[in-house]
Amino acid sequence: MKKCISIVLLIATCITYSQKKTNGTIYVEHPAITTVEAMTQAFVSGDENKVASYLADDFKSYSGTTTNKDDKGMDKAAFLKTVKTWKDNIDYPSIKRSKGAYPDALEYKDADQKDLVWVQTWEDVKGVQKETGVKIDRPIHRLFTVDKNNKIKMMINYSTSTVNDEINQSYADRKNGEIYNHHENINTVRKMVHAFENKDFDKAYSFYDEKATFMDINSIDIHKEYTLAEQKENDKKMFEMFELVSMDQVGYPDYLHYELDDPRIVQSWWKIRVIRKSDNKNIVLPMMFIDTFNDKGKITSEIAYYSQKILEAK
Repeated sequence: MKKCISIVLLIATCITYSQKKTNGTIYVEHPAITTVEAMTQAFVSGDENKVASYLADDFKSYSGTTTNKDDKGMDKAAFLKTVKTWKDNIDYPSIKRSKGAYPDALEYKDADQKDLVWVQTWEDVKGVQKETGVKIDRPIHRLFTVDKNNKIKMMINYSTSTVNDEINQSYADRKNGEIYNHHENINTVRKMVHAFENKDFDKAYSFYDEKATFMDINSIDIHKEYTLAEQKENDKKMFEMFELVSMDQVGYPDYLHYELDDPRIVQSWWKIRVIRKSDNKNIVLPMMFIDTFNDKGKITSEIAYYSQKILEAK
């Protein structure tokens, strides 16, 4: 039995080792990497002639995320035109290695790869589109082949098109919903606020969905969301420290019903007058609420904007 087990283990070990096979060498430093990064910086600086000097005559650029099976890529002449486009349209441009990343140069053993070096990079593309003001800050992964003359023969880009889509859409005006200064959801916010003002807490909380979330910009974790039960406890602590005198509307609330994604939001501004119980100091606290509603007219989330420093001032 022991012999059988030993034979099985030996076979398994042999199979494991036989699954590994080298097919070339990976370099962290290589002339091809130098060429690729030099071309990239020439592109960023808008130096078309310098970019051209790094490209092979039969250079092609491809999108690695296209779904077009007949994509023939961009030739050298077309790619060089993008250098000027970049220079003319992007402020504060940069393409730099992503944090913790570095390029690899790969020399494969395959016969059809003997005159090529593959370079792969991970970088961050940054800038601001001049006309639309859209900020560009996105990662990009690129594959290059570099020929025996140290010229870039091919480039494949892998990146999201989200930023480009936003830039293209920003050239034209587009309506995205409607804004109201009178609406039932505005009425709900006012009723909720004045219920708090009159310490009718059951009524105040009745305007919220039972799964509503709350955010306070003064929280240590600005992304912290509180449940309705947790917010009730937060409010209780606040009322233990402060006597609420009044909550007075400033200007008028806005109700925004957006077309994209269909959110329903009320923005409202208030002066909240309180007395700090520890020293009887009268405090006027400016506050802004952003309340999001569902289609049933219930508040599903609320963000409170105010300065904690005002409440702490001596």
